[in-house]
Parts: sequence; structure tokens; C-alpha cells
Amino acid sequence: MRIPCPFCGPRDSAEFSTVGSAPPPRPAADAPFEDWHDYLHLRDNPAGLHEELWQHVQGCRQWLRVMRDTRTHAVESAQACRP
Repeated sequence: MRIPCPFCGPRDSAEFSTVGSAPPPRPAADAPFEDWHDYLHLRDNPAGLHEELWQHVQGCRQWLRVMRDTRTHAVESAQACRP
């Protein structure tokens, strides 16, 4: 699998480390308990296009938001971000 790093160009996925799914939006500090429970414990497990966080650990060390198809591992896009 090749990941198109916006800083270094296309690289092999072995140069990257992933933390998994990009987190959903964080609830407000005064949000109900149920909102915090869902944020901390419930995640989707989609078959298809999915947004993930990856770090280019053996390259520029930048964090990326990678759109990847979980069925084929095809990478649709990668953008710079902060985790």
C-alpha cells in the first residue's frame, strides 16, 4: 500500500504508523453523559471509504488524515493535519 504524503510524495505504508480512525467531533464540556459515552466508546466499523490518522514516522514526521477504502486498502487521499 502506498500513501501519498503531501510533503514527501508517495511512500510505502511501512514508513507510517496509524492510530486508527479519525476521532469524531468532541462533545462540549457540559454535554450529557450519553454524548461523552458515545464519543469515548462507540465507533463505526465501515466497509468502504474511511478516514484514518497516520504519522509519517520514517519521513517528515507529519500527521496525515488518510481516506482509505477498508475493503481494498486503496488510498483515496492524504492531507496534512494535527491529531
